[in-house]
Amino acid sequence: MIYKVYYQASNKDVPVREKTKTLYMEGESERDVRKKLADREFNIEFVQAVSGAYLEYEQQNEDYKVLEI
Repeated sequence: MIYKVYYQASNKDVPVREKTKTLYMEGESERDVRKKLADREFNIEFVQAVSGAYLEYEQQNEDYKVLEI
């Protein structure tokens, strides 16, 4: 399943909506995705499963790339 991860680039900064970034990642569950990203210095705000029409819409975005770890 594909997950959309909302995060801040540094876990030392206070979250600011305008600085929130996203990435797409394949995983078995939300816990699996968080575990794969644990070694990075991200402040993960939200992990959302993406499927169906929502996934098709996201795939049309030019910034859509699935991160493989």
